[in-house]
Amino acid sequence: MKTTLLAVFVACSLSAVALADAAGGVSWTVPGAWKSGEARPMRAATYAVPAAKDVEGGECAVFFFGPGQGGSIDDNVKRWVGQFEGGKAAPARKEKVNGLDVTRVEVDGTFQSGGMSGPQVAKPGFKLLGAIVEGKEGNVFFKFTGPAKTVEAARKDFEALLKSLKK
Repeated sequence: MKTTLLAVFVACSLSAVALADAAGGVSWTVPGAWKSGEARPMRAATYAVPAAKDVEGGECAVFFFGPGQGGSIDDNVKRWVGQFEGGKAAPARKEKVNGLDVTRVEVDGTFQSGGMSGPQVAKPGFKLLGAIVEGKEGNVFFKFTGPAKTVEAARKDFEALLKSLKK
């Protein structure tokens, strides 16, 4: 009985601990409340973000396609903004994080989810926080989308993930 309780305690404790991930010569620390999802095509990682006063949670997808792949930074920013109808996009901004060049984007409105992998589904009241990190092996794309309240509630976690970026 003690062994079983200890195993349950350890498993539960590990789920709240932040874990590190990496792609493209860039590593980062995953917020403890975020859950790693199953492997998906074209993604380096997928994290489920818990809902905050919303019907559904959010998702942070991380993409890495290799050196020179995945399109330009500007093309990706335009594509992400173009996935939202009737929303407002803040101007993309560039910053340095631990010696890495990072381009940030933020947009909200009606998100057209589904992309190339399925039918388009309009999701009003959604928000995107995005970051494109220029890694030594190529760009790493962080695309965090979800209902606006959920994304806002997890903004500090997303910021902490970006502050944890390392070469």
